[in-house]
Amino acid sequence: MSITRRDFLKVTGTGALGFGLGHASRPAYAQATSIRIGTAVLGDYSLVSPILIAQDRGFFKENGVAAEFTPFRGGPDLLKNVQANQVQIGLTGSTDVPVFRAAGVPIRCIAVTVNSNHFTFNVAPGISKLDDLKGKSIGVTGVGASTWVFANMLAKRQGWDPQRDVKIVPLGGLDAQMAALTRGETHAFVWGDGGGMLELQGKSKVLLRLDTVTPKWFSQAVYCTDDYVKTNKDTIRRALRAMFQSVKFIRESPQEAFKIAAKTLGWSEEGVAAAHKISGPLFNPDGRIDVEALRVMQNTLLEFGVIKNRVPLEDHYTEEFTPVRL
Repeated sequence: MSITRRDFLKVTGTGALGFGLGHASRPAYAQATSIRIGTAVLGDYSLVSPILIAQDRGFFKENGVAAEFTPFRGGPDLLKNVQANQVQIGLTGSTDVPVFRAAGVPIRCIAVTVNSNHFTFNVAPGISKLDDLKGKSIGVTGVGASTWVFANMLAKRQGWDPQRDVKIVPLGGLDAQMAALTRGETHAFVWGDGGGMLELQGKSKVLLRLDTVTPKWFSQAVYCTDDYVKTNKDTIRRALRAMFQSVKFIRESPQEAFKIAAKTLGWSEEGVAAAHKISGPLFNPDGRIDVEALRVMQNTLLEFGVIKNRVPLEDHYTEEFTPVRL
């Protein structure tokens, strides 16, 4: 099944399938608050499933939120829409926040959905070890993106010059990555937990999960503009509560969660389960932000030249919304 961005623009999250967990203890809201939530990409189970499940199970509705969901073709596209207030809450690879903040964009992390590093390094059939990739091409979403940083870190760990010993190619989304891999234009790519689904289909092999490469880290961040944080605190709290109810649901009812996610991702339930095997253990139960991990991430971005200046760490996040209380 193919899901297009146009299909998503029609999706609203009023939760027609029921109220979900703990409804009796929640306050009644006279009118739902509209909010638009975006993700940097579609093809990542742990990035999008907290939203999809909150829509399907009625968690947004239970918390007085009418949520519309739109996936984008990368972190920069998502950011443009957040800046223009076309999207109020963004979910993205965690390095986007320090990168955009260093560029002077007034956004900040409000919660973390996935701890550690769930990104995968996916290789073409016939590649059995990292040494096989010297002199070959590695696909990433874009220059400066999380995937680009990880490819450079991996090359450095191998003792390679990322400019000479491998070619790191910005290609965009998952369809483009797979097309390039299939045509032999690339021999590996960095992606999220969708790598598990692709391995199940025999299209690529997950050679490793990148928490074996990165130091202290977290994978995915939820962010808003500073202005939205200042003026819409209650709406943010309610939207986050709905999404972390989804995380609780995933932990307690994984098989049902796989069915819900599969419908929109266009993956088989077995493919979603394969992705869950990669990222499921790393879901953050209450959104708390590991500030030391954020510090390490900023240092890494400075080391690789992704950012040029050190913005005060406290400008990157707020802890007023976490831990999320369910």
